[in-house]
Amino acid sequence: MPPQAGWGPHPPWLPTLPPEPPRGRRILRCIFNPLHAAQRVFRPSRPGVVQDTTVRKLQLWRTVAGVVAWVWLTITYTAISNSGKAADVLSDRFNQSWISVLVLICTFPVVVGAFCAAANGGLRHVYVRRALKPLGAVAAIVASMATFPLAMAPEPAGLRDFVGIPGKVVIALLALWSLGFAIYGIGLSLVHVFRTADIHEMVPPILAAFLVWEMAIMDVATGAYQNVPPLARIAFMMGAPVTVTALSAWEVYRLRRHHGLSLRAALWG
Repeated sequence: MPPQAGWGPHPPWLPTLPPEPPRGRRILRCIFNPLHAAQRVFRPSRPGVVQDTTVRKLQLWRTVAGVVAWVWLTITYTAISNSGKAADVLSDRFNQSWISVLVLICTFPVVVGAFCAAANGGLRHVYVRRALKPLGAVAAIVASMATFPLAMAPEPAGLRDFVGIPGKVVIALLALWSLGFAIYGIGLSLVHVFRTADIHEMVPPILAAFLVWEMAIMDVATGAYQNVPPLARIAFMMGAPVTVTALSAWEVYRLRRHHGLSLRAALWG
């Protein structure tokens, strides 16, 4: 059985990565390319983390399933909405999506904290230290989204007038950079569940399943999609959690079967 990722010598099945360029060149590339910066921030990078193409495909399909369901419901909801205004429907859906991001940000430290607390003493310290980069990814999303009100909201208009044309150009460039960073970063965050594989490979599937059921419960509690026919509403609200949970369970099985990783071993060694 292969050794657990992150422990022991370099596993033979793990590809050897080429050496990174100098730090100054990496920083400049991030400054001029927000997509590259998002890759650096939101993709797992812990030495020894499992690099399994099948697991990556599972993570991608888990994300695609949720996006397809969202698009399907948006189109259907637009067609049958009493108002018939696509803009109003899309605004509702995007508002709900932003609420989902906020729920994810709030739930993330709770689930990760519970995982770290459940581990034995030696592993707990390791996981807490590894959690710093995923927490940094969450902070990066919040910070990037905060640049848009600075550039467009009416409240900071006085600040924009104070800095003048040069300052407005800098703010506009920052907002444009943050747009690419945030959009690509959100996509990577959904696939890699805020790079929580840096903590342990078992965390992403567990966190993804937990979050999708939490969102389903919130939809039921808030009476979401009232204008959607009951059967379609049930299919959407339950289809996403069931699909994501099934894919997460398959991911857990593959990690245990092919890489010797399990939740018990992750918590108690």
